[in-house]
Amino acid sequence: MKKAQLSLQRQEPPKITPRVLEQITPQNATVLILLGRQRAYLLNKEGEIAIDTPVSTGKAAGMTPVGKFRIQEKDADHRSNLYGNFVDSQGRIVRAGVSARIDSAPSGTRFVGAPMQYFMRVDGPVGMHVGFLPGYPASHGCIRMPEEIAPMFYHRVKVGTSVEIVN
Repeated sequence: MKKAQLSLQRQEPPKITPRVLEQITPQNATVLILLGRQRAYLLNKEGEIAIDTPVSTGKAAGMTPVGKFRIQEKDADHRSNLYGNFVDSQGRIVRAGVSARIDSAPSGTRFVGAPMQYFMRVDGPVGMHVGFLPGYPASHGCIRMPEEIAPMFYHRVKVGTSVEIVN
């Protein structure tokens, strides 16, 4: 059996085309996500790539929806209402990595949602946001992006921007 670290794929780092990026505005931006390649692209209406970045999407088939969508909401300081931690009255983590749907809160704790900075809602609970990229699909459906790239997408899209997710 292979060691876990040997099975991780090394993802190519983000690529930015400055000439195209400086021309991208919320009025002419589109987003393309390729699940099979674990890449997201910020494009202009002519299809020129401004940003090509690694992502981490849903860990099982169907967790990240496939289709044509539009950005429904933007929230730079979003927190998950499904996944997070139970914390005590001083804010110390009592239980980490919990699901608000499944796990019961220990006595004297409250749920604090996981941070999802630069959140851009795409479909239902699924959105693009800053997150850990292990080199393979690992999320509950969201599209995790590198910390330095998510704000670049966030500031160049608007509610209504086209997002296409394909296998």
